Amino acid sequence: MEAYVTEPVGVSRMSEEDSHTWLHHVILLLDAAVRQIDNREESAKCALIRAKSLLRKQVDLDFPEVAPDQRGRFLAWQARKVHQYIDEHISDTLSVSDVAALLGLSEAHFSRSFKRTFGEPPYAFVIRRRLERAIQYMLETDLSLSDIALRCGFVDQPHLCKNFRRSMGHTPAAWRRACLTQAPMSSGVNTQGTLA
Repeated sequence: MEAYVTEPVGVSRMSEEDSHTWLHHVILLLDAAVRQIDNREESAKCALIRAKSLLRKQVDLDFPEVAPDQRGRFLAWQARKVHQYIDEHISDTLSVSDVAALLGLSEAHFSRSFKRTFGEPPYAFVIRRRLERAIQYMLETDLSLSDIALRCGFVDQPHLCKNFRRSMGHTPAAWRRACLTQAPMSSGVNTQGTLA
């Protein structure tokens, strides 16, 4: 019998030295957020998002815990396959019918199972993943917002801005400027323009 999603998948391994360095960077970001939370709420939010980004690189937390006896959810292999496909094709146009075809399901059945497994509809999940990727690019590269929008699968910069403002409460340019000018230099975030 197939196993349902019961624990986060996609845990990556790192050496003990890398793990220590990585944990040190996360602790520095969290300390900075705690210090800044009273004075500058936006700066604290930036530090917390950077810490979240580092944690997400180490452990994939997108799979909610699901009890094995609950029906109507994807099996673990189906959830991994869908999640991997979406992440690999995040910059492409993604349709429910294409992703449902991966599992041989109808669009309606796929959409119901997707929402029960991931806790949100497919479109909301894709937009959230695109915004997370855009945040990574904004923090770790000096690419223009229009380039970031296209790399993350948004139609254009205004599409990114509309979704970013809806989610974060600020425009991407204002948010990026606030994060980059108020972030501590020892945050450990890669600023050479590469994504890990």
